[in-house]
Amino acid sequence: MDSFTRSGLTFDVRDAGPADGEPVVLLHGFPQHAGSWDHVVPVLHEAGLRTLAPDQRGYSPGARPTGRRAYVVRELVDDVRALLDAAGLERAHVVGHDWGAMVAWALAAWHPDRVTSLTAVSVPHPAAFTTSFVTSSQGVKSAYMAFFQLPVVPEKLLTRGNGAFLADLLTRAGLPRPDAQETVTRLRPAGALTAALNWYRALPLGAKDAVGRVAVRTLHVWSDRDGFLGRAGTEATAPYVTGDYRLEVLPGITHWVPETAGARLGELVAEHVRG
Repeated sequence: MDSFTRSGLTFDVRDAGPADGEPVVLLHGFPQHAGSWDHVVPVLHEAGLRTLAPDQRGYSPGARPTGRRAYVVRELVDDVRALLDAAGLERAHVVGHDWGAMVAWALAAWHPDRVTSLTAVSVPHPAAFTTSFVTSSQGVKSAYMAFFQLPVVPEKLLTRGNGAFLADLLTRAGLPRPDAQETVTRLRPAGALTAALNWYRALPLGAKDAVGRVAVRTLHVWSDRDGFLGRAGTEATAPYVTGDYRLEVLPGITHWVPETAGARLGELVAEHVRG
């Protein structure tokens, strides 16, 4: 399958690997796209796994609704459920990075029957992340999230120099320059950057939808040079997983784990999938 539809929205999907392999859903983060997994999927295919990597809501040109309410986490989670339904899958292994990890945590907590195993890359359990704001410097690291709540201003800043400002920002944060340039190109169409920012802007609207404890077998991967996510949330995550839980720390790696440590991440996911 190369796309699926939900509520009139059409999502692009990269469906690859052995058709009869165990399915692994790969959920990208901000401001990435399905191509962020390009260094991960060959390892998974070699392990006999099928991968489904969607361009998520706001990132697929055919799934770019206006208004921040369309981007609450409940909607993002239901998009993944629709992907599974369209692929004829009762359940799948789910891997998420950055915002994709947030969606994966929520999916595993709210719909454990659809998740065979969970791999959360970079982002800790949402409750642990919230706690880390008052126990560490996480609030400072996440100050950009408050800035993104502003209307119009973030768009004007991030598109300065025809996107050169954003490309430089991402590169300084550790994302390889070619990936940063492709990210900027994909965010140039009208409404694309606003749609990506709406994931953040919708957070206050979904505050009541708490993500509870996760019973699904879970692997949490965190890199110790992540400039956006500190150690406190990661170390506070274990109590929120009632199933088997494992933490893997990648030394010397920045936030962009799929792009810069894709082969190692693929090995970890393949090992986790096999149990």
